[in-house]
Amino acid sequence: MSDALSDLLATRDWLLCDGAMGTSLFQRGLETGEAPDLWCISQPEKVADVHQGFVDAGADIILTNSFGANAMRLKLHGDQDRVAEINQAAAVLARRVADSADRPVVVAGSMGPTGELMAPMGILTMESATAVFAEQAAALKTGGADVIWIETMSSKEEYAAAVAGAEQAGLPVFATMTFDTNGRTMMGVTPEDAAEFAGTLPIHAFGCNCGVGPATLVDTVLGLKRGAAKGGIIVAKGNCGIPEYKDGEIAYSGSPEIMADYARLARDAGARIIGGCCGTTAVHLRAMRDALDGYVPGDTPVRDAIEAALGPVDQAKPQPPGTEPRTRRRRRGFPD
Repeated sequence: MSDALSDLLATRDWLLCDGAMGTSLFQRGLETGEAPDLWCISQPEKVADVHQGFVDAGADIILTNSFGANAMRLKLHGDQDRVAEINQAAAVLARRVADSADRPVVVAGSMGPTGELMAPMGILTMESATAVFAEQAAALKTGGADVIWIETMSSKEEYAAAVAGAEQAGLPVFATMTFDTNGRTMMGVTPEDAAEFAGTLPIHAFGCNCGVGPATLVDTVLGLKRGAAKGGIIVAKGNCGIPEYKDGEIAYSGSPEIMADYARLARDAGARIIGGCCGTTAVHLRAMRDALDGYVPGDTPVRDAIEAALGPVDQAKPQPPGTEPRTRRRRRGFPD
């Protein structure tokens, strides 16, 4: 691992990851349908401002604004030939903010799914998918990333291809899946299965992100821990409260107090790296940092305790009438 990451993991029981890049960019003027990753070129000062806000809130790890910057997703905007340019720019921006901090901050190169299905259901083969991720990972390394951070995966096959591509960059690899369909990923993977599968891959940490709400995320961490026979570092990056459709858009109900409770429960459940996904701003992250500083983990939480603090574990992902938001979100490449 990088010296900064190794030192942090050796001296700290937990690390705080950042919040939602997508939510933060929408607050700064990003329009629906616009590729957030392109702001690394067109609006770099606003991307850097998001990173700075998370660092100021206490983040130990910040993710680059490159979630959808692979060739398959960028092709939707006609920018498939700009993978190296965009990812390098994303890493350079995050690196600059991290290096200006008065403490060690790790830069994680974010890589989300391609938005396409793996064969035989789709067009991607293991070879072609690996090449897509390898191209992105190499550019993130060139820009200064310390870690390759794979996130929001749903299938084991694409998860494995992303890891294989990321491994070629020669950096530590962290990888998370998203569980939002009756306790499974969109492709039917359970947390226990995901943890067992992660144990067969050359990754340094595994876990879960996004999903439905923080209660479901904490419950997922418990499942990951049950399936992790070999142990390992578990990542929890949950959404800020329960998502709801209001006025045609998704809004997140989480308050700083809810996210503080979530952070502690995630720690109790076994997560060592904790952050926020959709809806999580620097204000929420500050509350999470304050909640974790000096916190001594309690007993493994039971469902009743999780639900009393965070709401129901079993929540359906909201869907607007006549649409399928999961497919649209995956293909357009919106980050959180």
